[in-house]
Amino acid sequence: MANFKLNSKFEPAGDQPKAIEGLVDGIKKGMRHQTLLGVTGSGKTFTAANVISQIDKPTLVIAHNKTLAAQLAQEYREFFPTNAVHYFVSYYDYYQPEAYMSVTDTYIEKEAQINQEIERLRHASTQALLTRKDVIIVATVSCIYGLGSPVEYEKVNMRIEKGKEISRADFIRSLIAIHYERTTADLKSGTFRALGNAVEIVPVSENVIYRVEFVGNVIESITKIDPISRMILEVVNIYFLFPAKHFITDDAQAKRAFQSIKDELEIRLKELAAAGKNLEAERLKRRTNYDLALIKEIGYCNGIENYSRHFSGKKPGEAPDTLLSYFPHKKDGTADFLTIIDESHVTVPQLGAMHAGDASRKQSLVEFGFRLPSAKDNRPLKFDEFEKLIGQTVYTSATPGKYEIALSKPEVGGRTVEQIIRPTGLIDPDVSIRPIIEQKKGPNAGYKGQIFDFISETEKVIKQGFRSIATTLTKKMAEDLSEYLKEKKIKAEYLHSDIGTIERIP
Repeated sequence: MANFKLNSKFEPAGDQPKAIEGLVDGIKKGMRHQTLLGVTGSGKTFTAANVISQIDKPTLVIAHNKTLAAQLAQEYREFFPTNAVHYFVSYYDYYQPEAYMSVTDTYIEKEAQINQEIERLRHASTQALLTRKDVIIVATVSCIYGLGSPVEYEKVNMRIEKGKEISRADFIRSLIAIHYERTTADLKSGTFRALGNAVEIVPVSENVIYRVEFVGNVIESITKIDPISRMILEVVNIYFLFPAKHFITDDAQAKRAFQSIKDELEIRLKELAAAGKNLEAERLKRRTNYDLALIKEIGYCNGIENYSRHFSGKKPGEAPDTLLSYFPHKKDGTADFLTIIDESHVTVPQLGAMHAGDASRKQSLVEFGFRLPSAKDNRPLKFDEFEKLIGQTVYTSATPGKYEIALSKPEVGGRTVEQIIRPTGLIDPDVSIRPIIEQKKGPNAGYKGQIFDFISETEKVIKQGFRSIATTLTKKMAEDLSEYLKEKKIKAEYLHSDIGTIERIP
């Protein structure tokens, strides 16, 4: 029985049927790389949705920015309303990485502001991958950055079941062990509160409350409740509660990591002393011992991700666990999922550039005694590591890059499928170049300038039931134009980089 159920009032048209057939055939024949070369407006996303439906495997869709990823996620949700379509991007609203500039002797402390809603969506993504087969994850390059081990993440999830024998006190201790925080105030994601014989929990992956009621040392009921209205949404018999953080370690792992960090520090201090770098050695010793004291006392320190290799048990230089680690793999370790790289001419170079930038910054921190060498293993995947971890891949673009073109050649076992004719049959629009300012003389006499011209053209489009887009030079110009259009009774909104990630999602 098929896992994916495509929902659309349209049937493939134009070049879409041929493209779908070609891509599906290539995947079934085991082709690792295929390119969907489709003009803008030819419906490449709908073609990809049909391929996903027929191949019936978990799918990773990679886009080159958050806005495009949000748009794709929304489209795939409409195509697959009964399946698990999730959005996985960086959860930082603001991020200033730790850095050291030797030229000016300037150290910059890491600063970050995490968006809790995006964190919820990230947890929803990983949990869906571990519990379902009908999953589509739309991600940005965040998918190649370090994430906790899927083995540990899944191993410590709590099975909450009606009739299970467990005391309320032990239940609370179990919640704390997987990083849920107790509160007596309003509940928010990743917190719980105890009220009489009941414990109310807000999972990190859902905007609901699970109320677990006890009679003695037995779970009597599990109720799913709306957090605002307090209405009962569902009564469940069993619920699997995953950890509140992706990075999970037990006591034994923590002790091993603590000793491993101390051992590495001792070796590194000897290296710095031998090189005559006494200032760097003293700085590293002081910083690392301070971090170790915090880890021992509260289990956390600022920048703990720089010690991730010690906690994960990975070898030096070994690839970190990422979102790709959560996707299914066959017994021989090969990927058992489909990868679609959207706008590949932009996304592929972006994926390839992430590691070099991170490595350069970390090298400076290590060289001048701000971090241990193991900090360099807290990194994004190298491009060759990424290539090994993804499965069969479809690149979609109107202008594919040299990389995907080379891999999609028939002589190397690939395929390029063209999608030139649009389902609508429309051809590319004419491009006309018009003056910026008002024209009183010459062939354009009577022309009132670009704003009046844009309004005139927009009104024509609105009458047809369609929309218009205007691109400006600056953010301020976008805001001013939007405000001006509203004054003219035209519905308008501006969009630029100051708009938060969640606010961009339809």
